[in-house]
Amino acid sequence: MKDLLVEQIRDLYDAENRITAALPKMEAAAHNNDLKQAFQSHLSETRNQVDRLVEISNILGISPDGETCEATKGLIREGEELIPKLSDPDVGDAALIAAAQRIEHYEIASYGSAATFATCIGESRIAELLGQTLAEEKEADSKLQKIAKGGIFSSGINKEATQ
Repeated sequence: MKDLLVEQIRDLYDAENRITAALPKMEAAAHNNDLKQAFQSHLSETRNQVDRLVEISNILGISPDGETCEATKGLIREGEELIPKLSDPDVGDAALIAAAQRIEHYEIASYGSAATFATCIGESRIAELLGQTLAEEKEADSKLQKIAKGGIFSSGINKEATQ
């Protein structure tokens, strides 16, 4: 189980570094100010998540390098390929949200599994650190959903994209 946890930590480390590189591009492609702000905010959070993964690696006595997260690599590539094809800025923002949420859902599953593995082998500090990131990923997903659906003061990107 420890070997599986190590593999997950290395996979997540690669994923978060890829996301750190992708978020500024997503922010630049976004037109909606709330969406731009969400990407900016999540970039700062993602940098902290990378630091947490380094801390976890130190606890485990491993290097965080060594895995390629093919899932995140593919999800980012799909988003990058789709956005230039969309001429309507609102539809482009809706596509950015969909791409970002796919990544968030992958991260939620990955961090949840890794936290469970850490708990199984008695690594409570690691489980706690992974749980912090898991909560942040869930909040990021929720924020994206709110931007897509809108609220009291806005109709939401998805509604704007249909007009």
